[in-house]
Amino acid sequence: MDLSPIWLTIRLAAVTTAILLVVGTPAAWWLARTRFRFKAAIEALIAMPIVLPPTVLGFYLLIAMGPHSFPGSVWQAVFGEPLAFTFTGLVIGSILYSMPFVVQPIQNAFEGMGSQPLEIAATLRASPMDRFFSIALPYARRGIITASTIGFAHTVGEFGVVLMIGGNIPGKTRVLSIAIYDHVEALEYRAAHWLSAGLIVFAFSVLLAVYIINRRWAVRP
Repeated sequence: MDLSPIWLTIRLAAVTTAILLVVGTPAAWWLARTRFRFKAAIEALIAMPIVLPPTVLGFYLLIAMGPHSFPGSVWQAVFGEPLAFTFTGLVIGSILYSMPFVVQPIQNAFEGMGSQPLEIAATLRASPMDRFFSIALPYARRGIITASTIGFAHTVGEFGVVLMIGGNIPGKTRVLSIAIYDHVEALEYRAAHWLSAGLIVFAFSVLLAVYIINRRWAVRP
């Protein structure tokens, strides 16, 4: 059995999750603290991949990454290769598709903290940066762990988005979900069973770990 789709999927999920944590944590903090008039519209925009069919998101991303679009043409002019049907394109699509699964848990954790701990720290002359790193982030650790694990697992299970913008190029864009689809189409059910059963075990293990960690931290004083 070709194991390259497994390693490619793990690499894609790891890179996507790392970028989402770097980008999504400040975004979640801003959404939790801001009184911006159009906050609800921004939250709805971030949450759209939850209800939007993946093929719709993938279709418009494919158009945006094409050589005739502004982003696609600029990318090709700078890097000398198209953005679509590349690993970089898969990362961009995965970031957009998994963003709500990372931003929302962290935002909920920040909102659950309230303003009192930050106000107390402010009276002790702690700077906004100190308050964020010494108070907000430790308090939101459960949300951050939940976001990272769910974001990673969600990226591993992607199909529609990666198929639209990445195609099925072995060793380059052929991720695990597409490999399963290929095995089923070729009536190679034994290989499809192995990969599918592995994903089931992985999904259960990830969710179990999240529940156990959150429950243990919930009982801590």
